[in-house]
Amino acid sequence: MSTITVGELAHSRTGDKGDTSNISIIAYHIDDFPRLAAELSAERVSACFAELLGADSPPVRRYELPQLGALNFVLPGILRGGVTRSLALDAHGKALGAALLALRLDEG
Repeated sequence: MSTITVGELAHSRTGDKGDTSNISIIAYHIDDFPRLAAELSAERVSACFAELLGADSPPVRRYELPQLGALNFVLPGILRGGVTRSLALDAHGKALGAALLALRLDEG
């Protein structure tokens, strides 16, 4: 079975506030939004970042913006204290969006 990446269907924007990151996945074409919405659940995104979130992190939340063809994921605790407290190389979490774009989907 062949696969396709999220990045072939969408682009992303990321933001941060404290130790929380949000990742928006925005479909290039509105016709691809239903597929992205069906395959990118909060649970799947949480599993994608399980090593960074840890078992004690609050759950990932997903918000749908169908008119924009976008999904927004809020990942509390993933930045481990945020920009002013973290020694991580990517304290803002900008690479998280790129990691989610690399996620493989079934070639529907």
